[in-house]
Amino acid sequence: MSSATDRLIVALDVPNAVAGLDLATRIGNAAGFYKIGLGMLTGGGLALANELKQEHGKRIFLDMKLFDISATVEAAVRGLVQYDIDLLTVHGDPHVVRAAKEGAGGSGTKILAVTILTSLDRQDLDDSLMIPGSPQDLVIDRAARALEAGADGVIASPQEAAAIRALPEAKDRLIVTPGVRPQGAALGDQKRVATPAEAIQDGADHIVVGRPIWKAEDPRHAALAIQREMAQG
Repeated sequence: MSSATDRLIVALDVPNAVAGLDLATRIGNAAGFYKIGLGMLTGGGLALANELKQEHGKRIFLDMKLFDISATVEAAVRGLVQYDIDLLTVHGDPHVVRAAKEGAGGSGTKILAVTILTSLDRQDLDDSLMIPGSPQDLVIDRAARALEAGADGVIASPQEAAAIRALPEAKDRLIVTPGVRPQGAALGDQKRVATPAEAIQDGADHIVVGRPIWKAEDPRHAALAIQREMAQG
């Protein structure tokens, strides 16, 4: 598996496991890492994760963005790691991160902390009564706290990746970036975006791409084109 193939995570933001498996089949060996999120949870998402992992040898990023009291987060993570997933997201609050790491135990599942969603801007943060400051500054602060609490990595937009990579706490930790759009692609609901090459240049280990692949007439071709863009980073 090539480095570019491994660094691209395809978001299976489709209605159910049947559609997700069909998309993964169409992409074939052009992608080796898939994200399954909350939108597919009731549509067989965990079953799909297990099938892609065990029968097709794919890596799995389960994007659950867990948030609750510590005991509940720990129990939820302990249950989810039985699916042998590679990456799992929780909110970046330190108590959540610490609980998730306890739940992950000695498994191979890495815990990624969500900082601030890439669909949010300062007006959205004001509406949520978040403290003053630019989204970028808040992301960097939340990332540092989550990493200090033991997170294996963080989710952050490409626009914050370089600053997070420069943090002492980020040494040997993962940075996974959604909000990546190939050159000329529509932004959709994302507000803090960059191209695949820019994200890699700024320190991302993996990029997450959904719509530009699953909406493409030829998803396999779209995935390969994104990998070529990444290689320019």
